[in-house]
Amino acid sequence: MAEQYYEGVGRRKNSSARVRLTAGSGGFIVNDKPLEEYFPRLGDVEQAIAPLLDSGSRSAVDVTVLVKGGGVTGQSGAVRMGLARALVKWNPELDRVMHKGGHMTRDPRVKERKKPGLKRARKAPTYTKR
Repeated sequence: MAEQYYEGVGRRKNSSARVRLTAGSGGFIVNDKPLEEYFPRLGDVEQAIAPLLDSGSRSAVDVTVLVKGGGVTGQSGAVRMGLARALVKWNPELDRVMHKGGHMTRDPRVKERKKPGLKRARKAPTYTKR
């Protein structure tokens, strides 16, 4: 029979992460790779595991993540949100802790589109009088 798991979906910029939480010993797999191998930068690892550290359940659960789209920072933010949602399903008492840590709030900032007549979203061509 299949093992019971708790699932949460997190999004950030163009990234989407599906996080599955099972009872275990602290394993963390992202797209079939260990966490530190998938997110080589230290800040991204810390951001991804922040909900586990805040809840104090780092060594009590195994985490499996499928993340797609966007860049490295967006993906680590998506993992963070999905992990927080899965932890709240696993233990509803953690809801207040996750909200207080800012893990449950979707960051709405996305790249602004380029406008016609401009070089980028807001940068205008250099003005010349003659």
